Amino acid sequence: VELLKNKFGFDDAFNYKEEPDLNAALKRYFPEGIDIYFENVGGKMLDAVILNMRVHGRIAACGMISQYNRDQPEGVHNLMSIVYKRVRIEGFAVFDYYPQYSKFLDFILPYIREGKVKYVEDIVEGLENGPAALIGLFSGRNVGKQVVVIAPQ
Repeated sequence: VELLKNKFGFDDAFNYKEEPDLNAALKRYFPEGIDIYFENVGGKMLDAVILNMRVHGRIAACGMISQYNRDQPEGVHNLMSIVYKRVRIEGFAVFDYYPQYSKFLDFILPYIREGKVKYVEDIVEGLENGPAALIGLFSGRNVGKQVVVIAPQ
């Protein structure tokens, strides 16, 4: 939460893993509802988000990390809110945008060089540490983009 607020400049944030009532937390942080949501958590978080979407809100679904290693995936129970609020949910997969990658780099690299795009990398060294780093992604061990350095540049 402090990283989001202090480094990335968000007005506020909360840790969904520590909130006892996700619906109440979303109502507290988004009293007028959510216009756009980038879905990368799934499960109970998505269920609460759907309840708190604004009319004609949009959800870009890119992942659902909370569901990847479950024996029984959690169901989403508030789907009727999608109908009532006319919410659009669409899958987002990076491979759909590969043809535009060089154009994206031309756009984003100057911002990164100027420090206008902030990011965090969680770096481990050595190929032997790769499997543990990968497993750590699914338990939330890393902070930021997980990188495994195999050899110095």
